[in-house]
Amino acid sequence: MVAVSTNKSNGDSGVTQRPFGQLPNGRTVTEYTLSNDHRIRVSILDYGGIIRVLEAPDRAGKISDLVLGFDTLDGYLERHPYFGAVVGRYAGRIAQGRLLLDGTTFSLDTNNGENHLHGGQRGFDRAVWSATVSESPARLVLEHVSPDGEEGYPGELSVQITYTLSEDSLHVEYLATTDAPTVVNLTQHTYFNLTGRGTTDVLGHELQVLADSILELGEGSIPTGSRLPVSGTAFDFREPKTIGRNIGDPHPQLLLANGYDHNWVLNGNHTEPVIALSDPDSGRRLEVITTQPGVQIYTANYLDGSIVGKRGERYAKHAGVALETQHFPDAPNHPKFPSTVLRPGDTFRSQTQFRFSVFVNRPEDESAGTTE
Repeated sequence: MVAVSTNKSNGDSGVTQRPFGQLPNGRTVTEYTLSNDHRIRVSILDYGGIIRVLEAPDRAGKISDLVLGFDTLDGYLERHPYFGAVVGRYAGRIAQGRLLLDGTTFSLDTNNGENHLHGGQRGFDRAVWSATVSESPARLVLEHVSPDGEEGYPGELSVQITYTLSEDSLHVEYLATTDAPTVVNLTQHTYFNLTGRGTTDVLGHELQVLADSILELGEGSIPTGSRLPVSGTAFDFREPKTIGRNIGDPHPQLLLANGYDHNWVLNGNHTEPVIALSDPDSGRRLEVITTQPGVQIYTANYLDGSIVGKRGERYAKHAGVALETQHFPDAPNHPKFPSTVLRPGDTFRSQTQFRFSVFVNRPEDESAGTTE
């Protein structure tokens, strides 16, 4: 259907919306599109808060869609690897679905073997969010209330997620409050491929992560509680290198996860970019600024070509990379990890900025990061 503007807008900037399909219960899912005069466009569903389309130009000015996903709602209603979705109440795994909080043990849904993953069978990726839009800048606010006991979590949790499109960035802000002690860990699970082609893997993308350590994983990809220094290992991205350079190394952690699927412990005060992803061929660069202490980087290790995505593309192994800014997986079971407990009267807040640019030369040839 043709997009219908929700408000008046100047030039190519603004917010539009269109029906995107119906759920089995007959409820209509709406797609909201934020755009600006710099030819960045992002389309978001009120189902799952899903970033379905994110378009940006390459160094030649060609506009391409840089995220994996589906052309129709049907693909998102089937089980899929969280393409573009908001993940919660708790991003990542919680061992054995066991949550010990203030001396009480809560049993969460176990949807990943014996473990709890990304909020359970019906996490926030399957919720229909209420939406409010505004312009100047283009902004979409999504709200959802998760009832007490949903997927086993205590407390009624009220969540607000704001997507704002500025001149060169997509800003994502998370707010949450509760009426009883609970835990919360929210993230965005978009798979990026800066070539604009889901049939091309991301192994040639150059990645930089300002982190001196990762969380060690044990059985079931559950953190052991230990941090492993990245120095001298395949996990050292403190200087830019291609994702594929060391992904095939016989490192025990890589073998365990079939590639990269680990939480990097981010350095610094997070007011500057801590993650940078670049595609040397297209000249596209994505920089990430976040208030979160970690990033789970997942290189789509279990895509196998069986999922047919947008434009009829089959998504094979490493067709995208997810940069999930978040707190640490299984933190409720590791007292030394940053706390994810939220109590009545407090507000959970986090922000992540995805900043897009293009470069003339390969990243290692640039001395000052000049962009066009």
